[in-house]
Amino acid sequence: MLDGLCDKIINRLNTGVLLLDRNFNILMWNRFLAVHANQHDEQVIGKNIFQVFPELPRKWLERKLSSVIQLKNQSFCGWEQRHHLFELAHSRPITTDSDFMAQNCTFLPIEEHGQVTQICILIEDVTDIYHYQTQLKKTLQELALSNRIDGLTQAFNRKHWEECLAAEFSRARRHHSSLALVMLDLDHFKLLNDTHGHQGGDKVLIETAKAINELLRMGDLFGRYGGEEFAVILPNTELSGAEEVAERIRQTIALKAVDYQGQNIGITVSLGVAVLAQQDKRYEDLISRADNALYKAKFSGRNRVSLADAS
Repeated sequence: MLDGLCDKIINRLNTGVLLLDRNFNILMWNRFLAVHANQHDEQVIGKNIFQVFPELPRKWLERKLSSVIQLKNQSFCGWEQRHHLFELAHSRPITTDSDFMAQNCTFLPIEEHGQVTQICILIEDVTDIYHYQTQLKKTLQELALSNRIDGLTQAFNRKHWEECLAAEFSRARRHHSSLALVMLDLDHFKLLNDTHGHQGGDKVLIETAKAINELLRMGDLFGRYGGEEFAVILPNTELSGAEEVAERIRQTIALKAVDYQGQNIGITVSLGVAVLAQQDKRYEDLISRADNALYKAKFSGRNRVSLADAS
């Protein structure tokens, strides 16, 4: 009677129950596994677990099960370690990136007279947990990204860009490496806004940022410094290399026309370039020298590159 009661309980569990002998042959499984594996008892009972479930990582699982037998201690494998061991279809009405249920698996030693004679594997369906944890992680990553990115131009915002510059400044000082900074400003942007409206100005900012970003290397750091002003951090770059980047940006923008409501808006930029110098005690000193060079470019007629004085 007790065996029958246990059998009824096990077959009503919403958890997979799998009983193996010491040779990893299946002695018993419950209805949960039969349903999700879509196999009948006669196809499974008495057969080796690796024959019934060929997808199992054999070497890894054999070590796991042997350890349970030898140490007489239970073991565990969670979905964060391995999404699943058994290819069991989940029945959740949600979208996941896997056709198989996420699983927590517990391995329990069954002892008789002080010896482990059997191993019970409990398989818990944690697809819901996996799904919501994955969605939460994705949302947190998007939130973290939104705190670093300027919403209009998709360049780094000023706060994050300055944090990057501070880190690059410290790294350059520590390793005695070169560091360059390019500050740039759209010419006559107020007139452009007055002529085409703020939406036209926004379109120009978006297209300008996109064009500049396509010219940069993987390790360069591009940010919106404020309004119509942008800045580029160029790690491991000497003055000649930074001037070349700045001139390439100037020429690309000068040749670019932004289409807005059927009109082609011509734009130019002025740029100031500075490289890390001995007298720069803080990253703000580098910004100041690049900014002064930018203003020199604007006062010299705009649409040009000006280099900062190193002294």
